[in-house]
Amino acid sequence: MKAWIPHPDGRRLLGELPPDVTVEVLTDPARLPSSPAGVRFWVPPFLAGPDAGALLADLPDVEVVQLLSAGADAWAGRMPAGVTLCDARGVHDSATAEWVVAAILSALRGFAPLARAQARREWAYDEVAPTDELAGKRVLIVGAGSIGAAVRARLAPFEVSFTLVARTARPDEDVHGVADLPALLPAADVVVLLVPLTGQTRGLVDERFLAAMPDGALLVNAARGPVARTPALLAELASGRLRAALDVTDPEPLPADHPLWELPNVLLTPHVAGSVRGLLPRAYRLVGAQLRRFVAGEELTNRVVDGY
Repeated sequence: MKAWIPHPDGRRLLGELPPDVTVEVLTDPARLPSSPAGVRFWVPPFLAGPDAGALLADLPDVEVVQLLSAGADAWAGRMPAGVTLCDARGVHDSATAEWVVAAILSALRGFAPLARAQARREWAYDEVAPTDELAGKRVLIVGAGSIGAAVRARLAPFEVSFTLVARTARPDEDVHGVADLPALLPAADVVVLLVPLTGQTRGLVDERFLAAMPDGALLVNAARGPVARTPALLAELASGRLRAALDVTDPEPLPADHPLWELPNVLLTPHVAGSVRGLLPRAYRLVGAQLRRFVAGEELTNRVVDGY
């Protein structure tokens, strides 16, 4: 059988594979490495857009699509019959959690205005001091999966308190359901978004969600841009009532003339939370393990189920 992967370095990162597995590198959909026939396992590029899925129609034998991203919103519900979709849950936990912690600290301690002052060669103590601090903050994590757990573990030493929210409540784990958000938001100093983009979470952060957050609260979006309604978010941020740290936006990339760029209470990064040097080794360890399971006829992990 054949497996297609998107990175030349991927071969050496996969580990030992069964002898009947041929791994080929597909970097350009317009230049296939061989005939699509016999490709049963396909790994699309990291953060590939919806257009990459068009190649599925040309892969008559594909049985598994293994993503390198934790989010599967561009792929879920679009698999042909008989094709299993798997995400990369767990691969991005540490990197995304690091970004969340860094973004919170940067926003609260005023690093963005200080960086702008550094570019102007200005000693801006009076501009930002005293800054806010993380100690004592009440953190609401919306998305209690593996990345949410990683964020909590890394924030715990900062003397904060936590409330976790998942799609459905898990009382035995002290995890609330999304239906509880209206009652939880007014008590949150920091709200971290880590949910997948689904029909249920698209537009979750709307006017009512934002209005329920207390004055001065910080919204951190490390999920997907459309989880928040941009006009509502822009209105609240432009008023100065809330702050935000955003790794994702809607639209994305954010146009150069978009007003979000100009707001002093917004920290923006270009969807880099998971883009770290350790990504490929971790991702291809997962891919190699999945390939070995597939060839052995074993159950695959990280299957994306209906209703994602």
